[in-house]
Amino acid sequence: MEDNHYKKSPREQLELELGEQLNALIGASHALNVKAAARFDSSLQPAAFHIIRWLYSYGPTSAAVLAESTAMDRSSVSRLVKQLESLGYVRRDASTEDGRRILLSLTELGKQKTISALKEKESVFYERISNWNNAELHEFIKMLRSFNGL
Repeated sequence: MEDNHYKKSPREQLELELGEQLNALIGASHALNVKAAARFDSSLQPAAFHIIRWLYSYGPTSAAVLAESTAMDRSSVSRLVKQLESLGYVRRDASTEDGRRILLSLTELGKQKTISALKEKESVFYERISNWNNAELHEFIKMLRSFNGL
């Protein structure tokens, strides 16, 4: 229950509102990710699609980097990658720089299915910004970059 004896400063109120909006964005994004995962392949867990999306965005990488980058433990990544390989979405290749190092990457089928699955998610977000002019969109991107520490 809220303590009515404590009045929030304008800054504190703004920070609370920011938190509410970030939670709404994260929730909407998560729901769209789950839908996109099901559209990609309904037999897979959403975590597998998280791996697919990472490989699509950043390209070939090792299982260790993939585990660290997706905040998953190595055994989960290994299990999911094996499943993705068996379905023809991911392949293993020897690194051209170090033949002992194995890199994971998307197959052509994996890329095409990813593009198809992401179109629905993108259309929802693009619809929300469709009325923004370029200056507003640029400012939003700039502020998000700053917020994300980039």
